[in-house]
Amino acid sequence: MAFSRPPDCAGVAAAERSPATALAPPDGVDTMDWDQLREAVRGCTRCVLCEKRKQAVFGVGAAAAPWLFVGEGPGADEDESGEPFVGQAGKLLDAMLAAAKLERGREVYIANVVKCRPPGNRVPAPEEAAACAAWLDRQIDLIGPRVIVALGKTAAMRLTGRESSLAGLRGKAYAYRGIPLVVTYHPAYLLRNLPDKAKAWEDLLFARRTLGTAAA
Repeated sequence: MAFSRPPDCAGVAAAERSPATALAPPDGVDTMDWDQLREAVRGCTRCVLCEKRKQAVFGVGAAAAPWLFVGEGPGADEDESGEPFVGQAGKLLDAMLAAAKLERGREVYIANVVKCRPPGNRVPAPEEAAACAAWLDRQIDLIGPRVIVALGKTAAMRLTGRESSLAGLRGKAYAYRGIPLVVTYHPAYLLRNLPDKAKAWEDLLFARRTLGTAAA
């Protein structure tokens, strides 16, 4: 399938985008419904990531899911399909969810810090994460999850607001927009570091306990 670049995005240099423009929330985002938000994200040109994407990757799952998993950004497979976590990392995430008796589209919603693929699958720049922040925040408001799980350091730093190693952020309960937040490893990292899968499982169990405590 062929995808076209958004016409108003082509040729816009990073230098032409001021930090104030990148950080200012989009007009009306706080009142957007799902359809309006999806359309706004599809046509977003708020940072340079729009220039090389095939499509924006909005997110997938139940609109009122109790669990929200937030990753870093789309990779090549996600850029093609338009759905997050569809490659090998996605298969591992689905296996982890199944072990916890969870399923995307049922109890789980999955999104990313940025909606467009960073070239070469590099880590999103802080200004790119900031430009996308309002989209993710509105998703969180619409979903109303009971617990958020940050997958990997980029998501952990974005949602906790703390610069630290992932090891230093794991094992603690935080809050984002009033919702309990737990940090764990990104599935792509676990594919390269299989022994840490046991730690990721501990984090999922901790997230479940955190959700239960919040609901009590």
